[in-house]
Amino acid sequence: MINNSNENSLMDDANSPELNRQMMGLVSEDFVKISDQLKEASYQIRKRGFSDYPIFILAYTEVELGALLIGAGELTNRYSYRASFMQEFVDRKLIGAESAEAFIENYKNADEYCCLFTLLGDFSGFIYVPYPED
Repeated sequence: MINNSNENSLMDDANSPELNRQMMGLVSEDFVKISDQLKEASYQIRKRGFSDYPIFILAYTEVELGALLIGAGELTNRYSYRASFMQEFVDRKLIGAESAEAFIENYKNADEYCCLFTLLGDFSGFIYVPYPED
């Protein structure tokens, strides 16, 4: 899993093959219910100039990061989703300033993939989930 004491580890393990398949199944099952809202939020964050690197926080418990976008159970979803972006993660030292360039290099196309910072059980890290095709 991911060593939370090093932000480089958070990025290096994004979508690692070692990622628990059951956990990815739960995330994907929930994600499909709210993917349209996250895709639109990502577009608006980028269009309005807030950031080219939107990040959505997926959590089972309440976290003080980003702004609440979709609460747990709001759209038959299991988890809550909060909207944020790379700079907040840098400001809060979840991504080290020296790692920002590496984050940008590894960031996937925001029109095709959702960047989720996932906080579930023992797992915390970035995963990229493709938006369903229309």
